[in-house]
Amino acid sequence: MGSDQKKVNMSVLQQLKKVTTIVADTGDFEAINVYKPTDATTNPSLILSASSMERYQGLVKKAVDYGKSKQGSVENQVAEAMDYLCVLFGTEILKVVPGRVSTEIDARLSFDTKKSVEKALKLIDLYKTLGISKDRILIKLASTWEGIKAAEILENEHGVHCNLTLLFSFAQAVACAEAGVTLISPFVGRILDWYVANTETKKFEALKDPGVISVTKIYNYYKKFGYKTLVMGASFRNVGEIKALAGCDLLTISPALLKELENESENVTTYLTESNAKLQDIEKISVDESKFRWLLNEDTMATDKLSEGIRKFAVDTVKLENLIKTFIK
Repeated sequence: MGSDQKKVNMSVLQQLKKVTTIVADTGDFEAINVYKPTDATTNPSLILSASSMERYQGLVKKAVDYGKSKQGSVENQVAEAMDYLCVLFGTEILKVVPGRVSTEIDARLSFDTKKSVEKALKLIDLYKTLGISKDRILIKLASTWEGIKAAEILENEHGVHCNLTLLFSFAQAVACAEAGVTLISPFVGRILDWYVANTETKKFEALKDPGVISVTKIYNYYKKFGYKTLVMGASFRNVGEIKALAGCDLLTISPALLKELENESENVTTYLTESNAKLQDIEKISVDESKFRWLLNEDTMATDKLSEGIRKFAVDTVKLENLIKTFIK
């Protein structure tokens, strides 16, 4: 039996797992258990969604009880419960994935390096009380200049691995690589959303999808110049985008799209490889704070989507706080 025939006998998801680390993009660890990804990632929106599910009310109650056990105002108790809830979800997820879980820092700290570092170390300590080593945690921070600097401190001074999220531009990617962060999460689908909303083109072939092109450029740059930072494509709108990024270090995928990939059986082409990246004619650049801010400012799409993403995560964080507050009062 030829290799192509062997591939056809495997689902697209199985083929992808051979060339890419598959990560579940959900707070629903029961869904994670179905598709057997290596890692999992969460964010405030996913935790809010999962916390509203009947089967996770026990975790919410446990977090609320933890918050109530702390001294201080209702606001302080809610804050403690919020941190503990995120860690509880992460701990449960780690029971069903062999790798790591990403736990996100409050989006409202996106422009405060010092407080982001403090919050990250607090979450790492909470995981430790539950028997989880920091090696299995990725602290997720927005790819603002302040978030990237926080990650640099966490990585270099505390040995804490970081996942830089809400990444839409090449400038953000370069800054993350130069900071030596463990992993970045460029948002493929949200880049596509912007181009659909703001240009005359409403449909893109997978390989011409602006989000796919952005991630391909970043992947090739990292591999060409030997950066250790890994690329994890995120926020997919369709399986075409995912297949077009086969070979990327990691891809974080929602349960709905994981199911589609499991049900497809066509041959998958590996588009991203380190050997091909080495052949690319790419210029190496460097960014300091002023250059980072200028390049980001010049990229309308990235500026729009970064600020929108931070606002959206902040809104969902407040919704989750209000949910917890109803149990504490």
